[in-house]
Amino acid sequence: MPGANGDTYRPTYESARSAAMSGSAETPGPVLPRQAGSATGEPPPAPARAARPAGPAARAEATEGGRRAARRRRPRYMERSDTTVRRLLPQALVVAFLAGGTTAFVAKDKAVELTVDGTPRTLHTFADDVTELLSQESVEVGAHDVVAPAPGTPLASGDEVAVHYGRPVRLTIDGHRREVWTTAHTVQEALEQLGVRAQGAYMSVSRSQPIGRAGLALDVRTERSVTIMADGHARTLRTNAATVREAVQQAGVTMQGEDTTSVPADSFPRDGQTVTVLRIRGSKEVREEAIPFKVERTDDPLLFKGTEVVERAGQPGLRRVTYSLRTVNGVQQKPRATDSEVVREPQSEIVKVGTKPLPTSVHGADDLNWKGLAACESGGRSHAVDPSGTYGGLYQLDSRTWHSVGGSGRPQDAPAAEQTLRAKKLYVRRGASPWPHCGVRLRG
Repeated sequence: MPGANGDTYRPTYESARSAAMSGSAETPGPVLPRQAGSATGEPPPAPARAARPAGPAARAEATEGGRRAARRRRPRYMERSDTTVRRLLPQALVVAFLAGGTTAFVAKDKAVELTVDGTPRTLHTFADDVTELLSQESVEVGAHDVVAPAPGTPLASGDEVAVHYGRPVRLTIDGHRREVWTTAHTVQEALEQLGVRAQGAYMSVSRSQPIGRAGLALDVRTERSVTIMADGHARTLRTNAATVREAVQQAGVTMQGEDTTSVPADSFPRDGQTVTVLRIRGSKEVREEAIPFKVERTDDPLLFKGTEVVERAGQPGLRRVTYSLRTVNGVQQKPRATDSEVVREPQSEIVKVGTKPLPTSVHGADDLNWKGLAACESGGRSHAVDPSGTYGGLYQLDSRTWHSVGGSGRPQDAPAAEQTLRAKKLYVRRGASPWPHCGVRLRG
């Protein structure tokens, strides 16, 4: 139908659509140029070109012109559709790629809770295991630190990872010192972790004392049973004393003066130990003691062998010694010398020793019975001395008579051969008179 303004022009795609709708098989007519001032508002078609010679160039131009005319005849909505497809296809590919990458990205991301030394925080990570997570979060762990779960354990979303730092503790329990490591944050937690029995124990720091990364020193003294023996009484007490002296004081026992204990007072009291308090009473005593003299011997060729003559008598010295006297629980102890002072130096004794050979005989006396005389006077004993101490030797001579015949010292100290020689000389001088009772034996 003609339009309202009487224009009979219809686009080709509309003609085709109408024909399809009506089922007509008619071939649409040729496209007509729009009119100037038509309802479409499109510019009028360009004027026709002048005819050109029919050569190869003209044929090419005609072909190109035909293509342009075909494009002009092609509906505009088809041109827009192709352009849109060409433009949207790359974008669709990019969206599809990004959608796949996002799915992988979301699958790798994990939400975990990381607690470092008691401080928790929730974070997202792409780490595959605990070791990688700690590395990403710059958490360094040492040999004494505890990580749960263990390093290398695979991670999944929702996992919890805890790092407990180790702390050094210099622990002294009942006098025994050792170095230990703990992940506890307080002294009480450390005691429980180390299995230390703290009931009734003394501790050098409060149980609530926090333990820093640098650690601390902890002295623990457990409660022990100790028996104190003093003045005949036994006292048993439970104590966490650091020394035996402190335990004795807790038992109510007072120590005075030189009093001491059976074990060192500064030692650590052991469980079940018995400590005896020793009551010591002391005094001093000064004694004078003799200092023995030395004997110096020199050879004398003028004296017969076996003869010794004291040229200078020795004199003992004198020393003043101070002794400490002690009684322990009433029992007297061995005196102990505490001071010594020399009052007089000793004087050495000088003795001459004879080296001259003895004579073998004395004229006029060799044939007498000297053995019989010695048996009568001394029983044949060269060192015999009478009860009064005046006479001595084989022939019982006094010192004065002995010296008169060349003897030295005491006759009983001289050799038997010398005693017989001196007795023979005496007989030559005085006969048998020196032996009024036994002299007759010389002839028998």
